[in-house]
Amino acid sequence: MAPWPEVENAHPNPGKYIEGISMVEKDKEIDKDGTRTPVTKIELLPSQSIATLIEEPTDEEDPWDLPEFKHKGIKWSERDTKGKILCIFQGIGKFILLLGFLYLFVCSLDVLSSAFQLVGGKMAGKFFSNNSIMSNPLAGLMIGVLATAMVQSSSTSTSIVVSMVASSLLTVRTAIPIVMGANIGTSITNTFVALMQAGDRSVFRRAFAGATVHDFFNWLSVLVLLPVEASTHYLEVLTDLVVESFHFQSGEDAPPLLKVITDPLTKQIIQLDKKVIGQIAMNDATAQNKSLIKIWCKTLTNVTQMNVTVPSVENCTSLSLCWTDGFHTWTIKNVTHRENIAKCQHIFVNSNLQDLFVGIILLVISLLVLCGCLIMIVKVLGSVLEGQVAAVIKKTINTDFPFPFSWLTGYMAILVGAGMTFIVQSSSVFTSTLTPLIGVGVITIERAYPLTLGANIGTTTTAIMAALASPGSTLRSSLQIALCHFFFNITGILLWYPIPFARLPIRMAKGLGTISAKYRWFAIFYLVVFFFVIPLSVFGLSLAGWPVLVGVGVPIVLVILLVVVLKLLQSCCPRILPRVLQTWSFLPVCMRSLKPWDLGVSLATGYCVTHCCCCCRVCCRLCCMLCCPKCCRCSKCCRDLEEEQDIHIKAPEAFSNIVMVEEAPDEVPKSQMDTRNTNTVSSCTAL
Repeated sequence: MAPWPEVENAHPNPGKYIEGISMVEKDKEIDKDGTRTPVTKIELLPSQSIATLIEEPTDEEDPWDLPEFKHKGIKWSERDTKGKILCIFQGIGKFILLLGFLYLFVCSLDVLSSAFQLVGGKMAGKFFSNNSIMSNPLAGLMIGVLATAMVQSSSTSTSIVVSMVASSLLTVRTAIPIVMGANIGTSITNTFVALMQAGDRSVFRRAFAGATVHDFFNWLSVLVLLPVEASTHYLEVLTDLVVESFHFQSGEDAPPLLKVITDPLTKQIIQLDKKVIGQIAMNDATAQNKSLIKIWCKTLTNVTQMNVTVPSVENCTSLSLCWTDGFHTWTIKNVTHRENIAKCQHIFVNSNLQDLFVGIILLVISLLVLCGCLIMIVKVLGSVLEGQVAAVIKKTINTDFPFPFSWLTGYMAILVGAGMTFIVQSSSVFTSTLTPLIGVGVITIERAYPLTLGANIGTTTTAIMAALASPGSTLRSSLQIALCHFFFNITGILLWYPIPFARLPIRMAKGLGTISAKYRWFAIFYLVVFFFVIPLSVFGLSLAGWPVLVGVGVPIVLVILLVVVLKLLQSCCPRILPRVLQTWSFLPVCMRSLKPWDLGVSLATGYCVTHCCCCCRVCCRLCCMLCCPKCCRCSKCCRDLEEEQDIHIKAPEAFSNIVMVEEAPDEVPKSQMDTRNTNTVSSCTAL
């Protein structure tokens, strides 16, 4: 073997840096052409190898820690008078921009709700019209979830339920599960908003967890309280006692503070006649062909007396107002005549498009505006929240009270969430506004959880105020249903908040956020399964009757409970389990890991990308540049970048320019020697 060549500035004791490496020449291998080629192998001793030169991070960072907002510009103390004045005007301009984008964000949520009502409003009304199915509590719960997810408004679905109870089409007992389902369905809006932040994994992890903590609270509350209500009817009894104890009278409706601000813009885009959905739920045959798009905004109703013919004298209004002319019997009746005076002024008032097409157009436009406003809000917040300002805001929002009263901080956050929701009169708007703040790291999930619980209470107080403004015929029923909604949320808060160990929604949301950040397609899978597939499946089984529902549902529930118990035992006390059950390795990989499914999704999306036309790729690239410039899966030109940590290897300067040259033996041709050197370099590179 040739000796090491002399290198300038070489260290006199190179073994100090590469000790443990031994050059061993093994037996010569025989190539295909019969020549023998010496093989040089580098053996790395396990105890003393160059692996010790790799810098490994000692402290692992918690992915749920809030990021530090570092000041990137010139410090305030280093600015002159002109720079300080300019900085103040820039701050005012950013604040105005933030308010403008927030206004467009709220307006796009309103238009999105109208679009969903145009697309699925009549279908939601048909769900309510089947009274025989809604006597089943599970079917009523799923109808509430589906209807609210379709119309994107819990107030719309609960108002339909109130009108049906007032018309004796439903009882309060059958309406309570529907209200519970509406409480679940209204949380889909902020989950949609969280999907818009999928460009950055760390931001998406926090945003999706902050959005789904609302979902898990509602689902867990329903899983516990629906069987209790079905067996004891405690909500019905409690609200009946409250309504009987207080003699409520009709009053004025609470002023829609947020609607006053957003209506001037949203009413120029679309206006809906929401009474049509209620008429379909009432089985009104004339409402099937009506359009939800409002055409006439100002009408005049006249009641006049007219002479009409009736079949016989018995059909007359009174005997004094009844006469005959020998051929017909006549009487006088009040006839209501409705006269249209002024049309609405929105964009689609004179269009002849169907509700479905208008809904799809508004759905696409509102989603684009929603995505754009959300991106700009995050950008403006990122530029505003720098240095000392971000530290003050984060400390103010996330810091607890002093020691004796630290436990009151969460309950104060609940009151703040309830008050803010009462002001804006929409829990969806409030929680959707919280979602980007959680994503950028201003609010922790532990602080957002009580704020979300307060939003649940705030939206019920709005319903109570609306019920108090109802006419006398519907006052009792509407007030009782609104109180059922209120006490349901109060009971859920008592279950899942006062005891820190019982705050399961936070832990479940963090787990889902971690999975969704790693496999971002799983977020869409969760949204589709929990808000559409499961409700539709349970509703379909309910149509077949209780035996089918129990026969299919009970085995699935038992399997889920078995998996949960095994998981708890594996994490807490695995020794009591057999060795086979201590891990999930006995299951196939596709049943215990999402990696095979992720590979399938990647192959499917890759197949779609390869068959994508050039125009689509250009459009996709533009979308990538606007929405998620760092990483995107939608085209070949913009691949998803995996998160990899850079590995730094220490090396002395003496060996930075070393060139290893090995002389070929006389019997070995030069070409073979070059090949061998190439293989050696490739092996070192792979190492």
